Amino acid sequence: MLITIAWYVLAALGEIAGCFSFWAWLRLGKSPFWIIPGMLSLAAFATALTRVDSEMAGRAYAAYGGIYIVASIAWLWAVERTRPDRWDILGASVCIAGTLIILFVPRTRT
Repeated sequence: MLITIAWYVLAALGEIAGCFSFWAWLRLGKSPFWIIPGMLSLAAFATALTRVDSEMAGRAYAAYGGIYIVASIAWLWAVERTRPDRWDILGASVCIAGTLIILFVPRTRT
């Protein structure tokens, strides 16, 4: 379980950092050279997501959605220096509950 969470956290950091590099270039007027670390971060994201312990890619991706949302709210706070409001926290909590259900509910094989 902890390894799965660690891979998801690494994936989220890679995706958010990679996407933010494009945001910085296109929306904040930063140098196009920001794309280079962004592409490397996106490659790290894709690699980390394939390491998640899941038999089905779609289930791994669906569960990742909640992790991504929580990580994005953390990014908002840590990097963009904007404190999440109660609605951000509530929404992220609902999403992480969905992630936990997708990942850890016992399943029967059909």
